[in-house]
Amino acid sequence: MIVGKLWRTLKAQINKLANFFWSADPIAQMQYEYDLAVVQLKEGREGLEQYRALVERVSRQVATAKAHASSLESKVKAYLQAGDRETAAKFALELQKAKNDLAENEGQLEMHEEAYTNNVEKIKHASSKLSQIREKIQKYDAELKMSRAEAEMAKLATSFKFDVTTDFGEIETVIQEKIGLNRAKVRVAADLSGEGIGDIKREQAMEKAMADTALREFEVQMGLVTPATAGVQEAEKELGPAQKAKEGTKQRAR
Repeated sequence: MIVGKLWRTLKAQINKLANFFWSADPIAQMQYEYDLAVVQLKEGREGLEQYRALVERVSRQVATAKAHASSLESKVKAYLQAGDRETAAKFALELQKAKNDLAENEGQLEMHEEAYTNNVEKIKHASSKLSQIREKIQKYDAELKMSRAEAEMAKLATSFKFDVTTDFGEIETVIQEKIGLNRAKVRVAADLSGEGIGDIKREQAMEKAMADTALREFEVQMGLVTPATAGVQEAEKELGPAQKAKEGTKQRAR
């Protein structure tokens, strides 16, 4: 009683495990069954070839029996024509046995030919079915892969939401913050690039004035201009038209 229950429980667990592997990869199971059928079909074809050899042997026996019966029939006729009835009767008895053997062999040959033809049709039909099964395996494999891809795409479509409450949304927020920080650095660098421009311009003006003074001193030293002329030219250079008019008015008033 207890052993029986344990055995049934064990069989149930084995069946459960088998169903698990069976449903885990149905395409592989179909391919396995297909391969087994191909092996069985190959064995059946080999058996059919051996059976055909038997049919050919029986066919040769029938042909031999026909030739023997024909030979005996000719001998019987020849001895009858020769008037030797005793010898003719002996060959006639042998001819009767040969015809019985021929009839039996012809019956066996007909039976074997019919069986062979039926087996050929069965194997052809099985080959056709295997071809259809192979096409179905390829079709189901493609459809199964496509359905899995569609299921994954549907899952992604529901999980990839641009919402700050999801992980993807949080990642997007971090990326946007980094982009904003990088743009802020660029703006600050651009704003800071204007600092010190005034000082640079004043320094450049001072260097130009110092260069002009050095040039006037060089001209005076070389005798190219007199100090008075150099001062007037410099004054005229530094005063604009309005300032010159104002200075002339002051001189006339004096």
